[in-house]
Amino acid sequence: MSHVARSEGLHHFLEEPLRGTPQERVGEVVERLRRRGTGHGGSLYVIDSEGRLLGVTSAFDLLLADRDAPLSGCMKQAAASAHPEEHQERVALRAIRHGLDEMPVVDASGRLLGVVPAAALLAILHEEHTEDLHRLAGIRREEGRARSALEEPLGRQARDRLPWLVVGLAGSALATFVMARFEAALEARVALAFFVPGIVYLADAIGTQTEAIVVRGLSLSHLPLRTLFGHELRAGVLIGFVLGALVLPAVWLTFGDFRLALVVASALLAAGTAASTLGLLLPWILARLGTDPAFGSGPVATVIQDVLSLLIYLGLARAFLAVG
Repeated sequence: MSHVARSEGLHHFLEEPLRGTPQERVGEVVERLRRRGTGHGGSLYVIDSEGRLLGVTSAFDLLLADRDAPLSGCMKQAAASAHPEEHQERVALRAIRHGLDEMPVVDASGRLLGVVPAAALLAILHEEHTEDLHRLAGIRREEGRARSALEEPLGRQARDRLPWLVVGLAGSALATFVMARFEAALEARVALAFFVPGIVYLADAIGTQTEAIVVRGLSLSHLPLRTLFGHELRAGVLIGFVLGALVLPAVWLTFGDFRLALVVASALLAAGTAASTLGLLLPWILARLGTDPAFGSGPVATVIQDVLSLLIYLGLARAFLAVG
């Protein structure tokens, strides 16, 4: 979900809406609509002599109204509007929240410039959704282009996908360094190595779930960070606790070592909580910095989660098993 507004804003989406003045009679407007058609979403916008948006009504409401009544008597305040330089995704999502088929666009003085029709809103959502998926997968895309990666030449595919994977390569080197620092612990208790892939994978999976929710939720939710953080922290603790509770008896029965089982279960609890929290905080920080929060997902977050999970697991092993 992009948070950096594009230079063209909404101007290239605008279409001319149906307009009316407060003094016009309903019958006159109905006749005009009959000649022209109901237009975008069947909405008619009431403006003053300066072109400022006063209210909106629908063709259906006009048909039910007294034909001699003025438009001012059957209009209602517009549920939402947008400014021409706003980011297109925010506008489309606002239209969804308010149940609008189209979004009126006004300037700083409140003058109606046009409407973003339903077809454009759908196109915006499709484009932004595709870009979010690319960024979650660590594929660099040119702004405003959301073509399928499968359709692109091989060289472009490599160029789009490699940058974040190079970051992942550097992260894997860091993870190897962490493993090397705990070489003595792994040699003393070889069974510890058996659980590294599972713990790292589960932490990544928890973090990826949180990132997917947060990247989209940042554009829909207006809850403060404290509320979101508390919710995700509790979710991470609960998920980690359940996974740990499932693993504890299985490892204990298989290896006959309760302390080893306790270390693995505790590592899942701690790593799951940390991954869930990181999955929230990293996209949120990037969003606050004006960067697309999806850039905080994919390979970057995975690298951090992997290294953090290893540190948690092997640190607990050293503390509880007195190895290394």
